[in-house]
Amino acid sequence: MMTNLPSIYGLTQDQLAAWLLERGHKKFRATQVWEWLYRKRVTDYAAMTDVNPDCIALLAEHFAITTLEEHTKQESTDGTIKFLLRLTDGNLIETVLMRHKFGLSVCVTTQVGCNIGCSFCASGLLAKSRDLTSGEIVGQIMKVQLHLDQAGQGERVTHIVVMGIGEPFDNFANMVDFINVVKDHKGLAIGPRHITVSTSGLANKIYEFTDSNLQVNLAISLHAPNDELRTRIMKINRAIPIAKLMEAIDYYLAKTNRRITLEYILLKDVNDRKEHALELAELVGERRSLANVNLIPYNPVDEHSQYQRSEQDSIREFYDTLKKQGVSCSVRLEHGTDIDAACGQLRSKQIRSAREA
Repeated sequence: MMTNLPSIYGLTQDQLAAWLLERGHKKFRATQVWEWLYRKRVTDYAAMTDVNPDCIALLAEHFAITTLEEHTKQESTDGTIKFLLRLTDGNLIETVLMRHKFGLSVCVTTQVGCNIGCSFCASGLLAKSRDLTSGEIVGQIMKVQLHLDQAGQGERVTHIVVMGIGEPFDNFANMVDFINVVKDHKGLAIGPRHITVSTSGLANKIYEFTDSNLQVNLAISLHAPNDELRTRIMKINRAIPIAKLMEAIDYYLAKTNRRITLEYILLKDVNDRKEHALELAELVGERRSLANVNLIPYNPVDEHSQYQRSEQDSIREFYDTLKKQGVSCSVRLEHGTDIDAACGQLRSKQIRSAREA
């Protein structure tokens, strides 16, 4: 049953312990509740049989366990599952389960809509109406894990990409709490090296992310090798041009010595020519040892008909050019191409249909 109470998933274990201590309960109660939530994965407080009844009553009065319900689910022939989830205020968000050779990855959403305004992206078709709470972000992982539990195959979420609808760094505090919950070794225990956060390039937050020492991976949505082109397809570049972005990236690389991923969506006859690849290689420059360019085939979106998918020959030439310049690169393996593959596409279709009904 959906309520307007916040989700208990939004509290880190330390926050839960502090909340209980302030109300006269022992710290170990938080450990008990944590195990029931994330190891035994119960969705009803009544199932927490070894927790003090007064503690249970207090928690139930102030927190729901889950605040998400499934609205629609699309399953691809390759095993990808896209969940459209309804929030307590009626808003819809997307979460995607993807199967890889290395494990099961979940792509989570951090905002209802997006204000970054990338001209090729389905996520930005509907402007941001609010940030998700940390509990709503954790709740996406739990929805997928409970789906896997019900299937009875003993599978578990092993990797997380924070690349769904919204700009994660525009919801920074809730994103950080989310990461601290899912990587807690007493709970879901998803290793920080198995978590990747993607940003469109909020430079000031890259510095803050670096200093937070979360130990998770960072990806930058670059998509163009120069300011003129990047500004044309990503309006954020007007405020944060490439030079300013690269300064923040250099700070991250110098302080963490961790590899960074530069994401590059290939748009036919827009940013996919050989000269663009050469310019990109020059931009990567001396960062080659700690940077990987991830080339992404474009998933067409009806509302962005000015963009088309690059031809395979163009993708291959772009890849080969980067390689010859000594740049580490890869082409993203596609998932869910027989369903609404583009990020935000299923959500925008559902909302558009509801408005037209």
